[in-house]
Amino acid sequence: MAKLFGTDGIRGEAYAPPLDRPTVVRVGQALAKQLPAEAPQILIGRDTRASGPDIESWLTIGIHSVGGLPTSAGVAPTPAIAFLTRQKTFDAGVVISASHNPYQDNGIKIFSADGVKSSEALEKAIETAVDSHAHVPEAESTPTPSLDLESLYSAHVEASLGDGVRLPKLKIALDCANGAGYRVGPKLLMSVGLDVLSLYDEPNGENINRDCGSTAMERLTSVVVDNGCDLGAALDGDGDRVLLVDSKGRLVDGDAVLLLCARRLKKEGRLTDDTVVATVMSNMALEVALADDGIQLIRTQVGDKFVAHEMKQRHVVVGGEQSGHIIFSDYASTGDGLLTLMQVLRVLALEERSFDDLSRLEPFPQVLVNVRVSSQPDVDQVPEIARAIEVAEKQLAGRGRILIRYSGTEPLLRIMMEGPEKAEIASLTQSIRTAVEESIGAANDGTPVVEPKQSKPND
Repeated sequence: MAKLFGTDGIRGEAYAPPLDRPTVVRVGQALAKQLPAEAPQILIGRDTRASGPDIESWLTIGIHSVGGLPTSAGVAPTPAIAFLTRQKTFDAGVVISASHNPYQDNGIKIFSADGVKSSEALEKAIETAVDSHAHVPEAESTPTPSLDLESLYSAHVEASLGDGVRLPKLKIALDCANGAGYRVGPKLLMSVGLDVLSLYDEPNGENINRDCGSTAMERLTSVVVDNGCDLGAALDGDGDRVLLVDSKGRLVDGDAVLLLCARRLKKEGRLTDDTVVATVMSNMALEVALADDGIQLIRTQVGDKFVAHEMKQRHVVVGGEQSGHIIFSDYASTGDGLLTLMQVLRVLALEERSFDDLSRLEPFPQVLVNVRVSSQPDVDQVPEIARAIEVAEKQLAGRGRILIRYSGTEPLLRIMMEGPEKAEIASLTQSIRTAVEESIGAANDGTPVVEPKQSKPND
């Protein structure tokens, strides 16, 4: 059986398998057949990539061919489709996007009727059906009703401010990444009374994420500083995450946003069990700062869907990733860049303090190395590696942490260490690296190994 779904839906180069016409049509057929309704209603949205309309057309062909009823929302952020699928009682939602990838790529994300990302069971069922090579209709797509749902989503995000909350007069620069949030983002911020400098809001199908958005924030930083903005915000291509900068141009990542919002939620008595969910990649400084306020941090593996699952299991109201995927479960079932920004602005209004004052979180020094390996055994079962890890853990004595994991796509072992002293953790990391190279390192194949470095906050 062909593997279609990765950690965040189907993704690849547009027009090549699995995003070629026959495969996408079969995905549409399989999705509609797997839904319990006799004539399932499926909402489809997309970002601004040139390939988006074609992939939407192919999905529509497949859905129509088996009796499904697709509805197009046109260009819309991923969290808007998740919200509207649930709000308007669609049987499923589909987003055509490759998030922060370049325009040549695209992808297909599926949401359940509850607005949560598709289950593994549904994904496997779709893979099985696509693998059966069902007939692919040759007809072009039937015209699909197009709904203007942007205003409903905007009203939902604005309502998350709460009754009686009035934002201070702030000047904000918003980098729209030439992506799905290019219309709704600036309109929303202006509607709540902000002075908005809108950047990268002229998509042409090929400039999404190009030197802009949450993966390239240099111009946003300059604009914020040069224009005396109170803060800046950068969306990614599909609008499900946001990274911020303060008035001095300093990066404020997802860890700092989690801390800022969790503290306010606790003050209001809304932080369930005084708990926040994040991933193993969140800096230890977040864990320490939360603990100082009596808040515990629960970690999951990397991926916002794992954060969302843990939050649901524990009834936690806020969680997210260092990269800016933040979930506020009182309002949304997935990460939402504009909703996150609105919640940050809400905190500023209620605390009556500047973003610079509230957003500071000094990360612990972090060292990351990748070691090329010849095999991938359990590191605890390799004596040399286990001893090096034990020595490092004893020396850190709870003052830092070690994360060791294999890459899912390359023959690499990733070693990440955090601690209060960079020189100390660099030395300890080197000891583990040496043990790995001497025990399971790849043969001398000429491939360079990445040297230790202090990672950026969103590495």
